[in-house]
Amino acid sequence: QVQLVESGGGLVQPGGSLRLSCAISGSRDNLGPMAWYRRSPGKERESVATITTFGNTNYVASVKDRFTISRDNVKNTVSLQMDSLKPEDTGVYYCNVVIGWQDYWGQGTQVTVSS
Repeated sequence: QVQLVESGGGLVQPGGSLRLSCAISGSRDNLGPMAWYRRSPGKERESVATITTFGNTNYVASVKDRFTISRDNVKNTVSLQMDSLKPEDTGVYYCNVVIGWQDYWGQGTQVTVSS
């Protein structure tokens, strides 16, 4: 049974930093593309950052140059380094991994950016 466990959320002041991590376990197959999504208050869930198996990354425009996604294919983890955080980055962040033809999701971790 594939499980994704996220950590690293919390409360931070504007301009601060947080690092989210997601540990993936239980898969017998190689992990495919990984991503971080977020659901901000009053908004639909959106893809924030993605990373392919080869390490190619893509970001939503609002977080470019502030967020960095990375993966460790040995430890089966994906991380999101978030710098220069803004109040509009507030939301629940979910990690996602594609294995075969199936999507798997973490339970979500709350990030609140507020003074």
